Amino acid sequence: MPILLPFSKTEHAPPPPQKGLTPLTNADLITVKPARMSTKITQQKIAEIVGGKLTQGDPAAALTGLNSVAEANSGEITFLGNLRYLPTLKSTHASCVLVAPGFNPEDAPEGIGLIEVENPTLAFSAVIREFAPPTRRFITGVHPSATVAASAVFDPQKVSIGPGVVIEDDVVVGDGTAIHPGAVIGMGTRIGSNCVIHANVTLKDRTLLADRVIIHSGTVIGTDGFGYEFTQGQHKKIDQLGIVQIDNDVEIGSCTTIDRARFGRTWIGEGTKIDNLVQIGHNCIIGKHCIIVSQTGISGSTRIGDFVTMGGQVGVAGHLEISSRVMLFAKSGVTKSLKEPGAYTGYPARPLMEGRKMLTYPAKVPELIDRVRALEERLASLEEKA
Repeated sequence: MPILLPFSKTEHAPPPPQKGLTPLTNADLITVKPARMSTKITQQKIAEIVGGKLTQGDPAAALTGLNSVAEANSGEITFLGNLRYLPTLKSTHASCVLVAPGFNPEDAPEGIGLIEVENPTLAFSAVIREFAPPTRRFITGVHPSATVAASAVFDPQKVSIGPGVVIEDDVVVGDGTAIHPGAVIGMGTRIGSNCVIHANVTLKDRTLLADRVIIHSGTVIGTDGFGYEFTQGQHKKIDQLGIVQIDNDVEIGSCTTIDRARFGRTWIGEGTKIDNLVQIGHNCIIGKHCIIVSQTGISGSTRIGDFVTMGGQVGVAGHLEISSRVMLFAKSGVTKSLKEPGAYTGYPARPLMEGRKMLTYPAKVPELIDRVRALEERLASLEEKA
C-alpha cells in the first residue's frame, strides 16, 4: 500500500489507508503494449493512412521504416516539408516520400514512390505513429512507494501514480492522469483529466492544471517569484502568495520554470507550447496557442497575446505588453511593448526589415574604418602639398 503523509490538516495521527487503492508493482511499470503496426506497410496503405494520393511508384511495394531525407535508406519513407531540402531529396535513398500537391516528379530520384498530401509535415506524424516503437502502457493504481496524503482526492482505478511520487494534502487529480516516478505535487494543487506529469516534475502548492496538460521531466511550476525590495542596505524578500494556472492542452518541456504570482496568478493560456529551459516570471500572462522556444526568458508582469511565436533565446523585459500574432526571431531583445502584430528581430527588437538592416551594420564597421583611414591619409597628403 502507498505511504500516507502524517500531516493532514484535520488529523495529527497517521490517517487510515485510502480505500480502493490498487498497488502497482515494478513489473507493471515495464509492461509495454505491443506495436500496433506490422513491420511492413505498402505504399498504397501509407497513402490511405495519411489521406493522400500515390502519384508514382508501386502500390504494393513494402515500406519497413522511416527516416529523414538525408538519412533514409531503401525501404524507408521520408517527407519533404521544406523546399530547402529539395537538393537533398534529389540524392535520397528513400523508397517513398510525402510531397505537397503539384510536386514535380523530376525533382525526385527516378522511380521513387511519391504520395501527394496537403501537409507533408503533419501527415508524416501519422506515419511515425505506424512505425513507432512499443509505448509505455497506462497502468491504473498507485505504486507502493508513493507517498499520498489522506486528504488527496482521486479515483485510484482511473489514475496512474508511479514510484516515489509525493502527493500532499488537498490535492485533486482527474481521471486518466499519469504521474510518473519522483514527481512532487504540492498542497492544494488541482490536476485535470488526461494529464501527463513526467518524472521529477515539481508542482508547488496550489498550482492549477486544466485537462490534457503535459509537463516534461525536471520542470518546476510555482516557484516563488523573484521579488525583493532593497531596504536598510539589504534585499528583503517580498512574499509571493499567488498561483500558477495552466489551461487545457498546454505542453511544457524539460527543466522549464514558471514562477507563482506575487498575488493573483501567473497564467499560461490554452494550447500554448513551451520548450525546454524557458523561464517565465511571476504574474506573466501568456495567451492562447503561443510557441515559446528554448532558453527564452520572460520577466515578471509581462502580458503576451494569442498566437505569439518566440524563437530561441528571446529576452523580454518586465511589465510589457506584446500583441497577438507577433513573431520574435531568435535572440531578439524586447525592451518596450510591441502593440502591432508582425515579425520583429534584433536588440532592441524592431520590425523585421528594419531589424535585419540594423543587424548588418556591425559587419560593415571594419570596412568603414579602412575607408576612414584611407581618407585621413589622403587628406594628410593633400595638406602636405598645400
